[in-house]
Amino acid sequence: MESPGKRRRKEVRRSHSGLYTGRLSVVGWMAVIAAFLAFFVPFIPLVVASFSFRWHWPAVFPSEWLWDARGTTPFPIGWDYLFSPISGMGTAFLNTVAIAGATSAIAVVISLPAARALARYRFPGKSAVEFFLLTPVIVPQIAVGIGMLLLFIRLGLAGTYIGIILAHLIPSMPYAVRILTSVFQNLSSDYEDQARTLGATRMRTLRYVVLPMVMPGVMTAALFAFLISANIFLLTFLISRGRLQTLPTMLFSHIEGAAPLDPTTAGLVLVVSVPGVVFLMVSDWITGDPSLLGKGFGGGRR
Repeated sequence: MESPGKRRRKEVRRSHSGLYTGRLSVVGWMAVIAAFLAFFVPFIPLVVASFSFRWHWPAVFPSEWLWDARGTTPFPIGWDYLFSPISGMGTAFLNTVAIAGATSAIAVVISLPAARALARYRFPGKSAVEFFLLTPVIVPQIAVGIGMLLLFIRLGLAGTYIGIILAHLIPSMPYAVRILTSVFQNLSSDYEDQARTLGATRMRTLRYVVLPMVMPGVMTAALFAFLISANIFLLTFLISRGRLQTLPTMLFSHIEGAAPLDPTTAGLVLVVSVPGVVFLMVSDWITGDPSLLGKGFGGGRR
């Protein structure tokens, strides 16, 4: 028999998710299948091309596969090349994850108080601030990148990890701020007022009341910042001055020197998608279970 505690956790999870328990209609199924195909179908030729050796138009399938071509060339090909030390993919992968992770964390830390202020308070110049926060999305990245490069050269930040992370914050911050502002606008301040009335300090109110409630929005903002940073090529290339390689810069060099469906390039495109997919799965797992939010911020110790 199901315990009351387990039954209560299921009810809480259902109330947080807001799921409708009725059956999905035919139109709904068609919409879900269409969305799945729109995401999945473009990856099919990439997967096939990554395991091919010769695949020329108008052939539907490759005329020679990777495992058939092994041993016929003295150089590693396809996936063999990507996972060999000479490709540099391991270093590029670590650089991408480290820079995107740092960018995501800093963007959330800065955006959280900024979004709370924009959502809860009225102050002179608020509209101007909100417009200014959107300018990185409006202004072309090449203009922002050249301006930051000239500044960072004088500050000694060009070609450094710190400089690249600061550059990645520019296009990431608007999304994080907008997401968290919407979260705070939909969150009543009564919870904070009640906690303060009961004697909780500002830090304890933030830790035990505010953060657990806004954590799904925080994870969403972190996900967007991570994905944007992990896929930035132009700012990375400019600020690093071509000295630091990430997956997008590595992919661009392959596309520039080979056909778009070259086996190595196709495999690299799939690898570029891995960090974002993994981060999405982790964030969905965390935000999908409300009990984890309380445990992560001292749940049960009220």
